[in-house]
Amino acid sequence: MSTSPPISSSHSTSDNELSGLIASLIGQKARIDTDVPGLSLHRWTEPTDPTSYMLAPSICLIGQGRKRLFLGEETFIYDAEHFLITSVELPVVTQIIEASPEKPYLGLTMELDLRLISQLMIDNQVAPNKKQTDRCGIGVSRLPGNLNNAFCRLLSLASQPEDIAALAPLIQQEIFYRLLKSDQGPRLRDITSNANHGYQIARTIEWLKENFSKPVKVEDLANNSGMSVSAFHNHFRSMTAMSPLQFQKKMRLNEARRLMLAEHLDASKAAFEVGYESPSQFSREYSRLFGAPPMKDIRQLSQRV
Repeated sequence: MSTSPPISSSHSTSDNELSGLIASLIGQKARIDTDVPGLSLHRWTEPTDPTSYMLAPSICLIGQGRKRLFLGEETFIYDAEHFLITSVELPVVTQIIEASPEKPYLGLTMELDLRLISQLMIDNQVAPNKKQTDRCGIGVSRLPGNLNNAFCRLLSLASQPEDIAALAPLIQQEIFYRLLKSDQGPRLRDITSNANHGYQIARTIEWLKENFSKPVKVEDLANNSGMSVSAFHNHFRSMTAMSPLQFQKKMRLNEARRLMLAEHLDASKAAFEVGYESPSQFSREYSRLFGAPPMKDIRQLSQRV
């Protein structure tokens, strides 16, 4: 099921300011973390295979190309005319679907500061334009000009390191303010206001993030959230497009992949570290998610790097 807005195929993005700034900063690299805290840039010269990872609360823009994101059975597609936002950390699968050597995919990701967003809501009494009916933790909207302009100024600042500490927080605050005023404002309000169920689910996700290797009972999660089991299950699935136990499994497998790739643990050790007791079960579930057994997958990833 796709929940993305219509995507125009007739517009040109090759000469817009955002893509030009990203291209000048990233050069020929596939990814860089800029000196602006939480801001990374991405470049691909061809469509990619689906890639699974944990996506932190973020806003994602594209200067050139198109990208598809899967969350459970939901599909989101966005391009240079749209932005994607995630309000909670989620296990996603993403795929670049439009890129070439002549017109590479050029995108950016900036992590959201939810505490600052919550404070902005309090200080400015920001009221979103619409009431939220979609409870999913991911949304796609048309990119407003003022938000695009703020990101262009932030990218311009990335090449002036001496000014970043003083000016980047001001521009990032403007971006968060404009997000609150956009169609995605209700999604952010839902997880930053403790009067909403979304806030309780967001807290549960944070707990799972810190305790994913421990055995989990849905009854305990529901009780800690102040909901019945059925209400908790419905709200959790609405936000994440999966059950709490499916969410925990994907979080465990993504962390195991990171441990094997970055810390060079073998499959058995990584499985134990993330809470698996059976190496064979770990291998089966890992292969199902990533498309290859653990060590074969890690060899392929290492070769790409």
